[in-house]
Amino acid sequence: MGRATEEVSLTPALCRAARGLLDWTQEDLAARSLVSRSTIRDFEGERHGLHRATEAQLLMALTQGGVMFLNVQGCGTGLCSASGASSG
Repeated sequence: MGRATEEVSLTPALCRAARGLLDWTQEDLAARSLVSRSTIRDFEGERHGLHRATEAQLLMALTQGGVMFLNVQGCGTGLCSASGASSG
């Protein structure tokens, strides 16, 4: 069973998938996370990793946008939309 976790290690693929789920461009994520678009571009293109603080900013923006990261035992980290969790 999947469990929501605070201990997410953001990978380039997860970052791209989360943006896709939200229908956000790199520019949208940059504006919401206060991380430069070039940093996001280079990270997603696997040109370099992220500092912990930068990763935290990206994760916060994505979760506030409605992405829920799930730790699926034996499979790794997945994601889903948290928008169905509550209405209001």
